[in-house]
Amino acid sequence: MSHIVPPSARRRVIAGCTVLVIALGAGAAGCDGAGDGDPLAAAPYDAAGQVFFNGPTGAGGKADPDKPLEVVAEDPDGRITDVTAHDAAGRYVGGELSADGTRWHSTSPLAAGARYTVRVSTENGDGAPGRTVLVFETGRPTTEKRLDVVFGPEAGTYGVGRPLTAELSEPVRDPAQRAVVENALKVRSTPVTEGAWHWVDDEELHYRPREYWPTGATVEAHSTLEGIKIGDRMRGGRAEPLRFTTGDRVIAVTDAAAHTMTVYRNGEEVRRIPVTTGKPGFETRNGVKVVLGKERFVRMRSSTVGIAEGSPDSYDLPVHFATRVTWSGEYVHAAPWSVGSQGSANVSHGCVGMSTDNAEWFFHTVREGDLVEVVNSQGDTMTPFGNGFGDWNLDWDKWRAGSALTGGEPAGPRPQDVARLRPAAV
Repeated sequence: MSHIVPPSARRRVIAGCTVLVIALGAGAAGCDGAGDGDPLAAAPYDAAGQVFFNGPTGAGGKADPDKPLEVVAEDPDGRITDVTAHDAAGRYVGGELSADGTRWHSTSPLAAGARYTVRVSTENGDGAPGRTVLVFETGRPTTEKRLDVVFGPEAGTYGVGRPLTAELSEPVRDPAQRAVVENALKVRSTPVTEGAWHWVDDEELHYRPREYWPTGATVEAHSTLEGIKIGDRMRGGRAEPLRFTTGDRVIAVTDAAAHTMTVYRNGEEVRRIPVTTGKPGFETRNGVKVVLGKERFVRMRSSTVGIAEGSPDSYDLPVHFATRVTWSGEYVHAAPWSVGSQGSANVSHGCVGMSTDNAEWFFHTVREGDLVEVVNSQGDTMTPFGNGFGDWNLDWDKWRAGSALTGGEPAGPRPQDVARLRPAAV
């Protein structure tokens, strides 16, 4: 309900105020004059003849409840002083009146299948009050948002660290609505593994087990959300089911202090590699990272991470056998220019560098979803979200706290909101 007190200084013009009442999307209506008296006039003038609708006026016409109600004073010398709208159950519609009194619009949704009464108070340039009453009914919603879900990754075989993802077509912020969504996203693994969803933000969830996936597991996800009411004007949409499998448990542990990477397959050491990691000021991130992809050749330029060309730390290098672990440009890759330091010193700009032979072996040994863990670096810890899959850097209690079914909160920015820079750290 909005109200503007008539101004004390009245403009003297020809009496009359034309009011346009619009139920956007259509509405059947009946009008009659009504209203209380006013100190400045014996009776308000009847503005019923000056009210127009741009929707159907025939029998059975209904306004779309998903469209706003709008009231506009067409005469520039007239103004709206008050608008109230309520349904037969007594529920009022919130609204806003412009400072100059020329326009009022609803700010809260209309109910479907309801009968509304709208009372409009006006004044003309002389300050004479006008009144009109509009009565209309709403139909069922003609538009309704559908919340679609896209599961990831694509079908295939992945390392045991690859989390399952669910991207939503619409943001879901309300805790109760999140619980409805999450409860409908079903995950089954064979062998059975304890796991949970975690809300990364309003439009993305990740699912991971308490520990890494078992080797040779089959992971299936599907949604039972279709047709389920999530909010007043949102129902669940379709989601293609997902099925992927896991391969061996491959974990590469890089000890930045010892300058070595030890690669394990299913708990057995398969190779120990001399490496170099980030030098002071460019330290490699500590923590668990998930292999995001592999690129046989990458051109790495320092300018893509803010290092000025011509400065002592600038570079522009062709890099081979590059295995990506962050979106911001951290790789495990061949670094033939630093072979003399590999195994004894950290001289890179954040990547893990090794000989070309070792990098080629590593490139062909790991797959997307395998794990690279960095320890004993002076760098920051890998963030859980936003720069790759750092999901495993949250302990299980914190992970479960991000579930709507246990009352948690999102833990970081959307991964696609973080700049996916061209690789630059060598």
